[in-house]
Amino acid sequence: MNIQAMAQDIPVEGEHSIEGVDFITSGDQYLTFLLADEQYAVDILCVEEIRSWETPTKIPNAPGYIKGVINMRGVIVPIVDLRLKFGIGEASYLETTVVIVLTYQNDDKSRTIGFVVDAVSDVLNVESVDIKPAPAFGGCVSQQFIDGLINSEQKVVTILNVAHLQQVEQHPMNS
Repeated sequence: MNIQAMAQDIPVEGEHSIEGVDFITSGDQYLTFLLADEQYAVDILCVEEIRSWETPTKIPNAPGYIKGVINMRGVIVPIVDLRLKFGIGEASYLETTVVIVLTYQNDDKSRTIGFVVDAVSDVLNVESVDIKPAPAFGGCVSQQFIDGLINSEQKVVTILNVAHLQQVEQHPMNS
Protein backbone atom coordinates (compact mmCIF):
# COMPACT_ATOMS: atom_id res chain seq x y z
CA MET A 1 0.00 0.00 0.00
CA ASN A 2 1.60 3.25 -1.22
CA ILE A 3 0.20 6.14 0.83
CA GLN A 4 1.96 8.77 -1.32
CA ALA A 5 0.21 7.50 -4.48
CA MET A 6 -3.17 7.47 -2.73
CA ALA A 7 -2.66 11.03 -1.44
CA GLN A 8 -2.12 12.30 -4.99
CA ASP A 9 -5.59 11.05 -5.97
CA ILE A 10 -7.35 13.10 -3.29
CA PRO A 11 -8.78 16.31 -4.81
CA VAL A 12 -7.46 19.57 -3.39
CA GLU A 13 -10.03 22.07 -2.07
CA GLY A 14 -11.44 24.06 -5.00
CA GLU A 15 -10.43 21.39 -7.52
CA HIS A 16 -13.33 19.58 -9.13
CA SER A 17 -12.98 16.36 -11.05
CA ILE A 18 -16.13 14.64 -12.20
CA GLU A 19 -15.70 13.31 -15.70
CA GLY A 20 -17.95 14.97 -18.28
CA VAL A 21 -19.12 17.77 -15.98
CA ASP A 22 -17.72 21.28 -16.21
CA PHE A 23 -17.82 23.26 -13.01
CA ILE A 24 -18.04 27.00 -13.27
CA THR A 25 -15.77 28.59 -10.73
CA SER A 26 -15.76 32.20 -11.95
CA GLY A 27 -17.38 34.52 -14.46
CA ASP A 28 -20.97 35.03 -15.49
CA GLN A 29 -23.21 33.04 -17.81
CA TYR A 30 -25.26 34.50 -20.62
CA LEU A 31 -27.96 32.92 -22.76
CA THR A 32 -27.31 33.81 -26.39
CA PHE A 33 -29.99 34.09 -29.05
CA LEU A 34 -30.49 35.26 -32.62
CA LEU A 35 -32.34 38.25 -33.98
CA ALA A 36 -31.96 38.57 -37.78
CA ASP A 37 -28.65 36.68 -37.85
CA GLU A 38 -27.14 38.85 -35.09
CA GLN A 39 -26.15 37.37 -31.73
CA TYR A 40 -27.50 38.86 -28.50
CA ALA A 41 -27.26 37.68 -24.89
CA VAL A 42 -28.98 38.12 -21.53
CA ASP A 43 -27.88 37.21 -18.03
CA ILE A 44 -28.88 33.58 -17.56
CA LEU A 45 -29.87 34.21 -13.94
CA CYS A 46 -32.81 36.27 -15.23
CA VAL A 47 -34.10 33.51 -17.54
CA GLU A 48 -37.24 32.02 -16.07
CA GLU A 49 -38.15 29.77 -18.99
CA ILE A 50 -37.74 29.26 -22.72
CA ARG A 51 -41.06 28.53 -24.44
CA SER A 52 -41.96 27.60 -27.97
CA TRP A 53 -43.87 30.25 -29.90
CA GLU A 54 -47.59 30.37 -29.27
CA THR A 55 -49.89 33.14 -30.42
CA PRO A 56 -50.61 35.34 -27.39
CA THR A 57 -53.90 37.01 -26.54
CA LYS A 58 -53.96 40.46 -28.16
CA ILE A 59 -54.10 43.63 -26.07
CA PRO A 60 -56.23 46.42 -27.60
CA ASN A 61 -54.34 49.62 -28.56
CA ALA A 62 -50.93 48.13 -27.68
CA PRO A 63 -47.89 49.10 -29.77
CA GLY A 64 -47.12 46.70 -32.62
CA TYR A 65 -44.10 45.18 -30.88
CA ILE A 66 -46.27 44.01 -27.97
CA LYS A 67 -47.74 40.82 -29.33
CA GLY A 68 -50.12 40.30 -26.39
CA VAL A 69 -50.08 38.29 -23.18
CA ILE A 70 -49.90 34.63 -22.20
CA ASN A 71 -50.97 32.83 -19.04
CA MET A 72 -47.93 31.11 -17.56
CA ARG A 73 -49.04 29.01 -14.60
CA GLY A 74 -51.45 31.70 -13.41
CA VAL A 75 -49.15 34.65 -14.13
CA ILE A 76 -50.10 37.01 -16.98
CA VAL A 77 -46.91 37.60 -18.98
CA PRO A 78 -46.65 40.35 -21.63
CA ILE A 79 -44.94 39.21 -24.86
CA VAL A 80 -42.63 41.68 -26.63
CA ASP A 81 -41.18 40.93 -30.06
CA LEU A 82 -37.60 42.24 -29.85
CA ARG A 83 -37.16 42.24 -33.61
CA LEU A 84 -40.11 44.62 -33.98
CA LYS A 85 -39.13 46.74 -30.98
CA PHE A 86 -35.57 47.20 -32.22
CA GLY A 87 -36.68 47.67 -35.85
CA ILE A 88 -34.65 44.70 -37.12
CA GLY A 89 -36.65 43.66 -40.19
CA GLU A 90 -39.98 41.92 -40.33
CA ALA A 91 -40.98 39.37 -37.73
CA SER A 92 -41.66 35.86 -38.93
CA TYR A 93 -42.63 33.05 -36.60
CA LEU A 94 -40.94 29.78 -37.56
CA GLU A 95 -40.26 26.47 -35.82
CA THR A 96 -37.11 27.94 -34.23
CA THR A 97 -38.93 31.02 -32.88
CA VAL A 98 -39.05 30.98 -29.09
CA VAL A 99 -40.10 33.19 -26.22
CA ILE A 100 -37.46 33.80 -23.58
CA VAL A 101 -39.27 34.60 -20.34
CA LEU A 102 -37.16 36.89 -18.16
CA THR A 103 -37.79 37.80 -14.55
CA TYR A 104 -35.97 40.79 -13.15
CA GLN A 105 -35.91 41.51 -9.43
CA ASN A 106 -35.78 45.21 -8.59
CA ASP A 107 -35.85 46.25 -4.93
CA ASP A 108 -38.98 44.64 -3.48
CA LYS A 109 -40.76 43.73 -6.73
CA SER A 110 -40.11 41.47 -9.66
CA ARG A 111 -41.29 41.77 -13.23
CA THR A 112 -41.74 38.94 -15.72
CA ILE A 113 -41.89 39.56 -19.48
CA GLY A 114 -41.52 37.25 -22.47
CA PHE A 115 -39.33 38.27 -25.41
CA VAL A 116 -39.79 36.74 -28.87
CA VAL A 117 -36.48 35.86 -30.55
CA ASP A 118 -35.60 33.98 -33.74
CA ALA A 119 -33.73 31.15 -32.01
CA VAL A 120 -31.76 30.34 -28.87
CA SER A 121 -28.09 29.68 -29.53
CA ASP A 122 -25.91 28.76 -26.58
CA VAL A 123 -24.78 29.58 -23.05
CA LEU A 124 -21.58 31.61 -22.80
CA ASN A 125 -19.28 31.67 -19.79
CA VAL A 126 -17.80 35.16 -19.67
CA GLU A 127 -15.31 36.86 -17.41
CA SER A 128 -16.28 40.48 -16.65
CA VAL A 129 -12.93 41.70 -18.04
CA ASP A 130 -13.91 40.24 -21.44
CA ILE A 131 -17.01 42.45 -21.70
CA LYS A 132 -16.21 45.52 -23.76
CA PRO A 133 -18.25 48.73 -23.68
CA ALA A 134 -20.55 49.25 -26.64
CA PRO A 135 -19.44 51.99 -29.03
CA ALA A 136 -21.48 55.18 -28.76
CA PHE A 137 -22.57 55.35 -32.38
CA GLY A 138 -26.11 54.84 -33.57
CA GLY A 139 -27.49 51.42 -34.30
CA CYS A 140 -30.79 49.62 -34.44
CA VAL A 141 -30.64 48.85 -30.70
CA SER A 142 -30.71 51.90 -28.45
CA GLN A 143 -27.63 52.34 -26.26
CA GLN A 144 -29.75 52.11 -23.08
CA PHE A 145 -30.52 48.45 -23.82
CA ILE A 146 -26.85 47.43 -24.25
CA ASP A 147 -24.57 46.41 -21.37
CA GLY A 148 -21.57 45.56 -23.54
CA LEU A 149 -20.05 43.39 -26.24
CA ILE A 150 -18.29 40.03 -26.11
CA ASN A 151 -16.02 38.49 -28.74
CA SER A 152 -17.13 34.87 -29.06
CA GLU A 153 -15.16 32.85 -31.58
CA GLN A 154 -15.66 34.72 -34.88
CA LYS A 155 -18.75 36.65 -33.74
CA VAL A 156 -19.51 39.69 -31.61
CA VAL A 157 -22.33 39.14 -29.12
CA THR A 158 -24.30 42.11 -27.80
CA ILE A 159 -25.22 41.80 -24.10
CA LEU A 160 -28.62 43.31 -23.41
CA ASN A 161 -29.51 45.04 -20.14
CA VAL A 162 -32.39 43.06 -18.64
CA ALA A 163 -33.48 45.92 -16.35
CA HIS A 164 -33.97 48.23 -19.33
CA LEU A 165 -35.60 45.51 -21.43
CA GLN A 166 -38.20 45.16 -18.69
CA GLN A 167 -39.21 48.77 -19.37
CA VAL A 168 -39.73 48.23 -23.11
CA GLU A 169 -43.47 47.82 -22.79
CA GLN A 170 -43.90 51.11 -20.91
CA HIS A 171 -43.69 53.26 -24.05
CA PRO A 172 -46.78 55.38 -24.80
CA MET A 173 -49.69 53.47 -26.27
CA ASN A 174 -50.95 54.17 -29.78
CA SER A 175 -53.98 56.41 -29.98
